[in-house]
Amino acid sequence: MGRRRLPVKITKKELKGSSHKIKWIKKDSTQAVLMLTPMLIGFILFTYVPILYILRYALYESNGFKESFVGLENFVRVFTRDTSYWSSLLNTIILTFGKLAVEIPLALLLAVLLNKGRKGTGFFRVTLFLPTVISAAIAGLIFSLMFASFNGTVNGLLQSAGFIERPISWFSYKGTALFVIGFASVWNNFGINMIFFLMALQSVPKELYECSDLDGVNPIQRFFKITLPMIGPTFQVVLLNAIVGSLKMADLILSTTNGQPGGRTEVVMTYVFKYFFGYDGRQIEVGYASSMALVTAVILAMISFVYMRSSSKLGKSY
Repeated sequence: MGRRRLPVKITKKELKGSSHKIKWIKKDSTQAVLMLTPMLIGFILFTYVPILYILRYALYESNGFKESFVGLENFVRVFTRDTSYWSSLLNTIILTFGKLAVEIPLALLLAVLLNKGRKGTGFFRVTLFLPTVISAAIAGLIFSLMFASFNGTVNGLLQSAGFIERPISWFSYKGTALFVIGFASVWNNFGINMIFFLMALQSVPKELYECSDLDGVNPIQRFFKITLPMIGPTFQVVLLNAIVGSLKMADLILSTTNGQPGGRTEVVMTYVFKYFFGYDGRQIEVGYASSMALVTAVILAMISFVYMRSSSKLGKSY
């Protein structure tokens, strides 16, 4: 025969205390739900409802007023007849990974230097972060004026220094135009990444650095063996946000080159935007623009998924 369990006596005081806790939990849960409800309603209305409309319009030929059902014809056009869309997507990928190759190392380097706690670091933190406050459209206008062909500041400085004899037409060639756009994007975005890295660096235990000093580890080894693995999760999130944000770049392009010369600096988001709103002499094609937006969303999701899988495997290897 098995042993009998002795009955556990629960006092009235304990029962009353537990019921009191349950009431407080229910009350806190109700308050949390009520506080989150307006945000959730807005999120659903302005995120998921537009997605449903995009899914619907992608199956129609529509200019916003008249529409006719065409099925998958818009998607067939994207994949078989519209080479300009894929050119703009290629420009987006080149611009994204080209600028991130400069932006992320620069932000990490500045964060490491500012984390040393020397005098004046507060001033430099604020100064380096200020470009992030400026909107991308304003940053584009600033750089378009700086790199203007004849009265631009950059050409004036290069001529004064004797590096060039005549002004450079920066926006007349695809290579130089993409360089200016990438330069403007790095200037506008590296500050926020620097702050994220700085916050991660400040959370690394100082005892690890003290132990490494006792073991005679040099600064380069300390960075790759201690600092980088410790800030790995933050680095992963920062790089993912930077990749997705760069792939969705639009306003900076519109305010600098507007896709010129001859559409060779067009990126995928500006290309879709111009079909949505009939911008830059194009006819309004809401249905076709919706199909391109869906294809772009799938491509962005695939890039994000591949990055997350590869970065998680890299993180496990440390």
